[in-house]
Amino acid sequence: MSTELKKFVVWGSYCENVLEKRAPFRQAHLDNLKALYEAGSLLTIGPTQDVTKVFTVYIAPDLASARQLFESDPYWQNGIWTDYEIHEWIQVY
Repeated sequence: MSTELKKFVVWGSYCENVLEKRAPFRQAHLDNLKALYEAGSLLTIGPTQDVTKVFTVYIAPDLASARQLFESDPYWQNGIWTDYEIHEWIQVY
């Protein structure tokens, strides 16, 4: 079994009225992201300009671990993110 870390791209969707609905969970979400980034598990994350989609790249040993990183976020647990697709990514540059 390989212990090499892989990159996983995630495209997710936000709920309706996200700017209002995210407010109670925003600080916990940001704290979680900071911890993941500092631990080396998060390469990048951010919303699209219209705040309908979220894009992220996680660094994890396998798909199940990457899913767990996304699903442990307060935004997922509280319905701010409503669905997502995740794919292993091969970074060329």
